[in-house]
Amino acid sequence: MLAALLLAAAPPMAIIDERDVMRREAVPHGAIGMSTAWRISDAAPQPRRMEFRRRTLDVGAAIGLHIIAHDEVYYVLSGDGEVESDGQKAALKPGMTAYLYDGANVGIRQTGKEPLALIIAYPAKP
Repeated sequence: MLAALLLAAAPPMAIIDERDVMRREAVPHGAIGMSTAWRISDAAPQPRRMEFRRRTLDVGAAIGLHIIAHDEVYYVLSGDGEVESDGQKAALKPGMTAYLYDGANVGIRQTGKEPLALIIAYPAKP
């Protein structure tokens, strides 16, 4: 009986087509170049507990250094990049993930000949 009550309390699933949430915009945290952003979780009904985004950084673009107030994950779909966290830098290639920690000063930049495509996930603001 308790399990049935818990299941009934969950909101219905949300199906989001990325074509409905795609937009061209300046890269956040310093506006270094342009990107295509898919703010997928923005289309999910409230309340939600996580952010899930896709972003492709144009050649030469970068998400500037910024201090994060939560853990954050960058997963590389395609292209080459370099991630920085508290002064430590690491190259990223497709299939690699950068797990960044609450309180770190982080940024990521596109470094190759092709755009850098990422999946980004982090907790939603309460």
